[in-house]
Amino acid sequence: MAAEFENKVVMITGAAGNLGSACARRFAAGGAKLVLVGRGMDELKALADTLSADSLPVVADVGNPDEVDALVRQVDARFGRIDALAHTVGGFRSGTRVDEPGVLEQFEYLVNLNVRPLYVTCGRVTRYMLDNKIAGHIIVVGARSALRGSARTSAYTAVKAAVLRIVESLALEVRDQGIHVNAVSPSTIDTPQNRADMPNADPSKWVTVDQLADAIAFLASPQAAALYGANLEVYGRA
Repeated sequence: MAAEFENKVVMITGAAGNLGSACARRFAAGGAKLVLVGRGMDELKALADTLSADSLPVVADVGNPDEVDALVRQVDARFGRIDALAHTVGGFRSGTRVDEPGVLEQFEYLVNLNVRPLYVTCGRVTRYMLDNKIAGHIIVVGARSALRGSARTSAYTAVKAAVLRIVESLALEVRDQGIHVNAVSPSTIDTPQNRADMPNADPSKWVTVDQLADAIAFLASPQAAALYGANLEVYGRA
C-alpha cells in the first residue's frame, strides 16, 4: 500500500477542508505527490507540513478560469503531469421553497459553488490530460441528494443532480482516451459542523471522511480500470 500511488501526481481541490485533508492524508500514505488547492495559504501550508509527501500548496479560486489555468501551469512546471484530480469542492444551503423570492439567489449561489468549479477545474484538468496523453482519473464528490428532491432543498438537489449529469457526460466524452471520470456520493458526512448542526442525530450512522477518502482513492487506482461515469454511493447506515 505504501507505493500504491508512487510517482503519481494527485491534485486535491478544497484540500484544507474536512474531506480534502482526509484525501491528502490518504494519497500521501500511498506515496503520491500532492497538489493542495484551497483559498488560504496558511491552512494549506499547515496541512502540507503534516504530510510525508512532496506537496505543492496553491491558492486558487477553482471557479475562475484564469486562476485554474495558472494553477495547471504551476503544476506542470513543478511536477510535469497530473495523474488524478480529487474534486471535493462544493457546499449546501437549504430552507427556501420554490415559490419564495429568495430561491433564485440560493440557486445561483449553489451553482457557483457546486457546478461552475466542476466545469472549470475538471474541464481544464481534462484538457491537460488529453494534451499530454495521460490516462488519468477524475473523481468528483457529489451527494445522495442528487437522486431525489425534497422540500425546501430544490436548489441544492437540482445542482447536485447537475453535478452527476456532468460527470456522466464528461466520462463518455473522454473514456476512449483512457481518462476515468467518476463520482462519489455520500450521505451525511461526520464532520464537526454537521455534529453541531444536528445535535440529536446519531453520527455513528454517518460516513466518515476517511471512508470517503478510501472510496476516492479506489476510484483513482488501477482497481477502478473498468469504471467510467460511475457514481459510487457511500452512505454508511444513514
